[in-house]
Amino acid sequence: MTANPGVDLRGRGPWSVLPPLVLGFFMIMVDTTIVNIAVPSLVKTFDTSLTAVGWVNSAYLLSFATLLLVSGRLGDRYGPRPLFMAGLVTFTLASLWCGLSGSITMLIIARAVQGVGAALMTPQTMAVITRVFPPAKRGAAMGVWGGVAGLATITGPVLGGVLVESWGWEWIFYVNIPVGVIALVLALRFVPRLPTHVAFFDWWGVALSALGLFAVIFGLQEGETYHWGTVHGLLSIPLILVVGAVLLVTFLWWQARIGEHALLPLSLFTHRNFALANVAGMAISFAMIGLFFPLTLFLQETLELSPLHAALVNLPGSLVSGIVAPLAGRLSDRVSGKWVTGAGFLVLAASMLWVHAIIAPGMSASEFYPPMVVFGIGTGLVFSPLANLATGGLDHRTAGAGAGAFNTTRQVGGVIGSAAIIAVLTSQLASAIPAGSSIEVANQGFADAVGATLWLVIGVLLLGAAAAAFMTRTVRADPLEQAPGQRS
Repeated sequence: MTANPGVDLRGRGPWSVLPPLVLGFFMIMVDTTIVNIAVPSLVKTFDTSLTAVGWVNSAYLLSFATLLLVSGRLGDRYGPRPLFMAGLVTFTLASLWCGLSGSITMLIIARAVQGVGAALMTPQTMAVITRVFPPAKRGAAMGVWGGVAGLATITGPVLGGVLVESWGWEWIFYVNIPVGVIALVLALRFVPRLPTHVAFFDWWGVALSALGLFAVIFGLQEGETYHWGTVHGLLSIPLILVVGAVLLVTFLWWQARIGEHALLPLSLFTHRNFALANVAGMAISFAMIGLFFPLTLFLQETLELSPLHAALVNLPGSLVSGIVAPLAGRLSDRVSGKWVTGAGFLVLAASMLWVHAIIAPGMSASEFYPPMVVFGIGTGLVFSPLANLATGGLDHRTAGAGAGAFNTTRQVGGVIGSAAIIAVLTSQLASAIPAGSSIEVANQGFADAVGATLWLVIGVLLLGAAAAAFMTRTVRADPLEQAPGQRS
C-alpha cells in the first residue's frame, strides 16, 4: 500500500509512521488515569491534603485540554512532525521532572508542563494519519490509534497499581522515559515532513480560546472542590464559568469574522460528520469518567479491594478493547463508520445496564468481568471509526485544526462528565445514607447511589448513538489536495 500523493516516505509504506505516533499517544492517555492510583502514596509522601494532591491530575488535564486547539493549528502552520517531536521531548523531560520532584508544588508544576507536551503531540497523531493514509485504508490505521486510546485509558490504573506497590509512586513517571526515548528515535526516522500552508496566524484566537477554555474547564473541574462557591475573595466558581463562557463566545465571534484565517475555521462544522463526531466524542469521554470514577470508589470502599485488585477488574475490558478497535477500524473501511460507531454506543449502554443490574454490596468483584468485557467491545467499536469520521472530510490545511477541535471536545466531555458524576453521586449519597447509618445500610446506599449515576451515563451514551445515526455516508475527500500558498 502506498501513501497519499505528495507524501514522501522514502520508499516505506504508510504503516511505518504508526509506531512512534501510537507510542507517544499511549503515554499521553495512560497519564490521564495512572496518577489516581497513587493518590494515597502522594498524600503520605508529601504530608499534604487530598485537595493539593488532586491538583497533580488537575494541572495536567487543564494544560492538556486548554492547548489542544492551539497546537492543532500550529501543526497546520509548521507541520505535524516538528510539533510532535517537540511535544515528545517536553513530555519525556517533564516525566523525569515529576519523578524527581521534592515537593507537591514542584510536582504540580511538572505535571502542568507534562500536559503542554501532551497537547503538542495529540492533534499531530491524528493529522499525520489523516494526511499519510489513503482514504480507503485510513479506517484501519485509525483502528490502531483507537485501540491504543481505549487500551491506555483503562490500562493506566492497572499499570499504576503495579508500579506504586512494587517500586514507589516515582515510577509511574519514570516509566515514560524509555518509552519517550524510543518514540523519539522512531519519530526522527519514520515520521515524514509534510507540506504546510503559509497563512496568517490567529494570535487573538489563541488568547481568547486558551483563556476561555482554561476558565470553563477550571470551573467545571474544580467546582465541587470549592462547593460551587467562593475560590478567593470576590472570585467564585460561577464567576469563573461566566467569564469563560463570555471569552468563548467572543472567540467564536472573532473566528467567524476572520474566516479562513481563523484558529478554528467554523467552516469545519459545516461538515455534518465532523460536527456530530464532536458531540459523540464528548459522549464517549463522559461515559469513560461516568463508569470508572464511581465504580472504582465502589470496589475500594464497599467491596474493600486493594487499589491494584480494583484496577484489575478493568483489565479484561482493556484487553478486549485493544483487540476490537483495529478490527472495527478495518470494518469501517468496508461499512459506513456511522453504523460501527452507533453500534458501539449501544453496546456501551448495554454494559452500563448490566452493571446497574448486578451492583450490590455483597457481590464478588469477578461478577464485573463480563460487563467490563462488553464495555471493552463498545469502546473498541467507537474510538477508531469516530476519529476517522471526524477527520475524513478535512483537507491538509485544516487537518490539524480539526484534530485539535475533536480532541478538545473529547477532553471537555471528560471534564463535564467528572463534574456531573461527582454532583449526582454526592447528591445520591446524601439521600441514600442518612447520618448514623449502620455499615450494612451505608454499603447498600453506596451501591444504590452508584447505580443511580449510571442512568445519567446511559442517557449520554444514547445521545452519542443518536449523533452517529444522523451522520452521512459521504465519500471522504482526499486530504492532500494541494492549494495555493503551501510549502514544503
